[in-house]
Amino acid sequence: MESFFSRFKNPLVLIAILLVQAIALATQVRRVQDPLRPDGQHVRLVRMWADWMVSPFERAFAWSGHEMRYGWSDYVNLRHVRQQNEDLQKQLAQLRLERAAISEDAVAAQRLRTLLGFKQQYIAATVAAQVIGTSGSDQSRLLTLDKGSEDGLKPGMPVITPDGAVGKLRDVFPHTAQLLLLSDPTSGAGVMLQSTRIRAVLHGSATGKLEITNLTQDSRIKPGENVLTTGGDQVFPRGLAVGTIESIKNDPEHAPYTIVTLKPAANLNQLEEVLVVTTTGSALDPKSEQELDQDAQTRAADVTAQRLPSLRDGKAEEDPNAKTDDMPPPDNSTQLVPKPKAPVHPDRYSPGSVPPAAELTPGAPKPAEPPPPPKDAAPDPKQPQ
Repeated sequence: MESFFSRFKNPLVLIAILLVQAIALATQVRRVQDPLRPDGQHVRLVRMWADWMVSPFERAFAWSGHEMRYGWSDYVNLRHVRQQNEDLQKQLAQLRLERAAISEDAVAAQRLRTLLGFKQQYIAATVAAQVIGTSGSDQSRLLTLDKGSEDGLKPGMPVITPDGAVGKLRDVFPHTAQLLLLSDPTSGAGVMLQSTRIRAVLHGSATGKLEITNLTQDSRIKPGENVLTTGGDQVFPRGLAVGTIESIKNDPEHAPYTIVTLKPAANLNQLEEVLVVTTTGSALDPKSEQELDQDAQTRAADVTAQRLPSLRDGKAEEDPNAKTDDMPPPDNSTQLVPKPKAPVHPDRYSPGSVPPAAELTPGAPKPAEPPPPPKDAAPDPKQPQ
């Protein structure tokens, strides 16, 4: 052994120096995750190498534990499959009846949203992923997923479960990704209270709890209130469940604000399978949206026709109930405003008693007013009484 080291002393020293230099460069060089976004988030090469070396073992341990945990339970549950199948058939028949009624209400609600110009984004596509590792630190709440950029994942995508929102993707590697939970102090989301519609900002605390700290004391905020996402943060779709209010207390350091603690809708400490939202879109297909838009335009035209007087060919629509005695005599020109009646006793303020300004001469004497008719004179039959 001594002869081996003494014989290859110089090559071994050179290899050791090159290895130390490569590790030192890897800790300094950063790589952009998304080539299309040069200003995107950077990840050190040494971190990518560590993830590449550790992730296969984590995936193997997670797969073996999953198979051992659910193998025996799946075998035992086969004894009750027949009874469960009958119960599910009954539930399916009931759900079909309820779906027929709900679909009609959904189409009516979508039509109203179109009439009001309200556009809402719904979850269109998701990717199922399994949790294969954690950060191992109480200060950082990161989970490692077994899907990466090759599966269509990108940083910033929301992650949900059937119970509600759980977090968003932070770092995405070719075959793995890191999930930043809502309970992390650096995480956050735009939320609102379900009944009062009060908007707020949710973030994690150092102890791993969900808190809202930008609300003042309000009697409408009570424990047990459901909290939903607003969609205003451009990350989570609107209407996802986040949690329920657990406690409300005054913030001694930032009066008059309060600290609202939430109970998460999903169990953030025991996540196994999650869904990554990759695409959001409208709930209806383009053909249905076009039909709803045409229906909205027709209904808007009907409402306008009912509330505004309609004009046809430049003339006012005739009213059959109107009196013909009060209407002016018809002529060939278009008259939308009736002419005034002839005055009974004309004076200088009567229309037509004074010539137009274009016919007047500056300095000319003022035209004399017409004399009033005698009191005992008979009324003119042509003048209206």
